[in-house]
Amino acid sequence: MDATFLQILWFALIAVLFLGYFVLEGFDFGVGMNVFPLGKGDERRKKQILRTIGPVWDGNEVWLLVGGGAMFAAFPEWYATLFSGAYLALFVILLALIVRVCAFKYRDKVDSPTWKKAWDWMHFIGGFGPALLWGVAFANIVRGFEMEANAGGNSVITTTLLGLLNPFGILGGLTFVLLFWLHGTLYLALRTTGDLREDANRLAGRIAIPTIVVAAVFVVWAQIAHSHTWWTWIPLVIAALALIAVVPLNRARREGAAFGATSLAIAMATIQLFGGLFPYVLPAVNDDALSLTVINASSTEYTLTVMTIATVVLLPIVLAYQAWSYWVFRHRVTGEDTPAPGSGIVGRVRDEYRAAFDTDDHRTETAR
Repeated sequence: MDATFLQILWFALIAVLFLGYFVLEGFDFGVGMNVFPLGKGDERRKKQILRTIGPVWDGNEVWLLVGGGAMFAAFPEWYATLFSGAYLALFVILLALIVRVCAFKYRDKVDSPTWKKAWDWMHFIGGFGPALLWGVAFANIVRGFEMEANAGGNSVITTTLLGLLNPFGILGGLTFVLLFWLHGTLYLALRTTGDLREDANRLAGRIAIPTIVVAAVFVVWAQIAHSHTWWTWIPLVIAALALIAVVPLNRARREGAAFGATSLAIAMATIQLFGGLFPYVLPAVNDDALSLTVINASSTEYTLTVMTIATVVLLPIVLAYQAWSYWVFRHRVTGEDTPAPGSGIVGRVRDEYRAAFDTDDHRTETAR
């Protein structure tokens, strides 16, 4: 039995949603991992680091929410089996994301070095932890799980949490950590000024080579051992070339191009992993008959049709809003408390609004 057009379409759309999540949230995770390496115990630098993602990090998480919702609606068997069988691992990811939200909200509530350092650790954990765990999770999705049939005849995952920490899973976690760290470091080089910008460029140069080596081993291993199609060699090669290009681009201080290269590498690697997985959504390593595919895990054609209509109407609005928000906050972040000058109507309105309230009387009243 062949997959229908809508089943293939929604598998591809879920892949695109996770692609967007990894590209956008990936640099958020990398920025969080740099609170200590680039913050260097300097409160001004730490604030500058965190302000680069302050306006956008919560919007980037929307891609995960939409991806999980699309998985639930389009492939309920995939969602139910994955989230029940890998419950502990996904719960730890959720916990790390919650910790990161709290770090953004509470870090500056108390003017105490001890308080702020504790929340800096939460920023680091909120970047490093999800990156590691997403890598382990997706490596195991590609590799497959131990499964058995329950009393109702449905496939259930029997792989334990420790079973996820197999060599391929650990390598996937290390790949995601290094790749997101490099991605976030290049983002800081692109979005900051002064000493922090130079330090970010130097750090990116040091971690680029280890990232290339580890990522190359992971994607080649995934392609040779776990891919179900030949064409995914194409995005693999593109990802490799993009990641290699980071080295000369970083040395030439082509910061925008270097960040674009890591974005392309992450996007192509995601396509390779999802493309190599198709038509499976959850392979069973012990018995292929227990595997979930886009056919036996999907919703009805009517459900997929309604979802497609809603997506065609709503998705362009979401994309337009997010693109607008990035445009508004496109300026480099300085080490000062005031933002870089704006341009155009939006920038002038923003700057005039800030200037109107940045008076001695207003500051005095605020202090009171």
